Amino acid sequence: QVQLVESGGGLVQAGGFLRLSCAASGSILSINAMGWYRQAPGKQREAVARIFSGGSTYYADSVKGRFAISGDNAKNTVYLQMNSLKPEDTAVYYCNVEGLETTAVGQRPFGSWGQGTQVTVSS
Repeated sequence: QVQLVESGGGLVQAGGFLRLSCAASGSILSINAMGWYRQAPGKQREAVARIFSGGSTYYADSVKGRFAISGDNAKNTVYLQMNSLKPEDTAVYYCNVEGLETTAVGQRPFGSWGQGTQVTVSS
């Protein structure tokens, strides 16, 4: 079973920055994608940024030019650098990792979610 541990959320003023980290552990064979999603009160969870095994990235239009996602394959860790934060970025941010994990009889795909970390941007 793959577990994710997130850190780095908090309260920041508009225009400030935060860096989120998410470390995956467990019987990981390979990782296909790592990413960050967010959910604001009363809204659906949305993808913020993702990074894929080939190095390509995806960003939501609302964060392009302000957020940067990066990964450390050796540590199975993904980071989200968030700059020029806006009040509308306030949400619970969730880490997501997809890949293959080893089992007693072989391997299987997995998709795991972190517990969520609160990001609050004050105006």
